[in-house]
Amino acid sequence: MRIVIAGGHGKIALLLARQLADRGDEPVALIRNPDHSQDVVDAGAEPVVVDLETATVTELTEKLMNADGVVFAAGAGPGSGPARKETVDHKGAVLTADAASLAGVRRLVQVSAIGVDDPLPGGNDPDGSWAAYVEAKRAADADLRERGLELDWTILRPGRLTDEPATGRVALGAEVERDSVTREDVASVIVAVLDEPGTVGRVLNLVNGETPVVEAVRAAAS
Repeated sequence: MRIVIAGGHGKIALLLARQLADRGDEPVALIRNPDHSQDVVDAGAEPVVVDLETATVTELTEKLMNADGVVFAAGAGPGSGPARKETVDHKGAVLTADAASLAGVRRLVQVSAIGVDDPLPGGNDPDGSWAAYVEAKRAADADLRERGLELDWTILRPGRLTDEPATGRVALGAEVERDSVTREDVASVIVAVLDEPGTVGRVLNLVNGETPVVEAVRAAAS
């Protein structure tokens, strides 16, 4: 499969590209900074330079042509303010979904975050960045869910991300409690979700657990 990954230089994206390449797929990494091209190539993906914050839907659609699936794994990242949470995490996701639809690429997996539909907890958020992040993810997910049959979407909501080695075991489903999950396990779940049509139209929380990845994805699809 030819899988286009938006946010292609992110930690999850690079791990995903490697896993896809290792099994014979053709990962394509959308990157904003051309200096990141070699990292993407080293992960086994084809680098394509496009800025989700400035690209038109036509420009992005051209990058998605002939793909079998799209993974939205982009994010403004730590240290970015509320404005970029909106332009990347929300509007970038909407743009990607619009472009996928125009390109005729039905399968789309969107990486969100656990608990974004819950009320915002009080706490230390002096510049409003955390609230902006949650609201941006919530809005992006809502847009995707409102598209109905336009796309074969799955929303994946990982818990707190870690860089620990993969465990190969997760808890996945609508009612999973908050916990942590390794980025490598998230990548493995994305691969399995792309293979499982029963996950279409589902919003799945993801943390590390006791069930092997493929079995967890099959169970979530049933």
